[in-house]
Amino acid sequence: MSEVLDLDAEHGFRPSRTLRLGVELRRQLRRKRTKLLLGLVALLPVVLVVAFGVGGDPDPEQRGSTFADLAVVSAPNFAVFGLYVAGSFLLPLVVASFFGDAVAGEASWSTLKYLLAIPVPRPRLLRQKALAAGVLSTGALLLFPAMSLLVGVVRYGAGDATSPAGDAVPFGESVLALAITGAYIVVQLAWMAGLALLLSVVFDSPLAAVGGGVLAAVLSQILDAITALGAAREYLPTHYAFAWIDVFSASVDWTNMANGTLLSLVYATALGVLAARRFSRKDITS
Repeated sequence: MSEVLDLDAEHGFRPSRTLRLGVELRRQLRRKRTKLLLGLVALLPVVLVVAFGVGGDPDPEQRGSTFADLAVVSAPNFAVFGLYVAGSFLLPLVVASFFGDAVAGEASWSTLKYLLAIPVPRPRLLRQKALAAGVLSTGALLLFPAMSLLVGVVRYGAGDATSPAGDAVPFGESVLALAITGAYIVVQLAWMAGLALLLSVVFDSPLAAVGGGVLAAVLSQILDAITALGAAREYLPTHYAFAWIDVFSASVDWTNMANGTLLSLVYATALGVLAARRFSRKDITS
């Protein structure tokens, strides 16, 4: 508690010195939930390699039809396959877990009212919690492709990235493409960050906030699969979730990634504003 207070004896209390980002990050990194999520993200590529080893590598004559068939061709292909597998559920879950717990976690521990009584100004508390969640989410989202590439190099070698269409991207360029992909995924999942933060403010249960965010992602994916919705699907937050695949083509088309970035930022901004507005008026009882 003394770290959170951080009172200056000479100049008196300073709201800007309360709940510092470094203190909050250290506290979050010591939690079992954070260690579990980061460990899961880091170990999943190893699990995929073991799964391929147990099931047997795809037949070389049949490679090229799907991402799974191409996964064992090279390290970049393995990383792309990992992102494709994790992009539907695991990565959104990671973001929802960090942001959904931001405020609801304090409420569930009955410590939120004490933080505000210090006092930590409400706008600062929400901002610092969101920043800490953002740093942890970004770290986890970038850790996954990095570990996938590393494990892929060890197991399959540093070859060219080959797409189902037959395009081949040299290893050096494919590493750059993976970096761009990681950055895009971070931005594209900003909508999940905004939604989970809003739910974290609305509910006092982290499970409800995290579950609500994941449920919204699943529902959006289901609706996106309904072709009868036509152009309306383009406004779903998950519609451009896999637009990063275009980066691994010989001729890159940035249109879908640009649309996905803009759409996600609009969602994130609107949901973030709603979260701040709701938190500023919320009656804190826990």
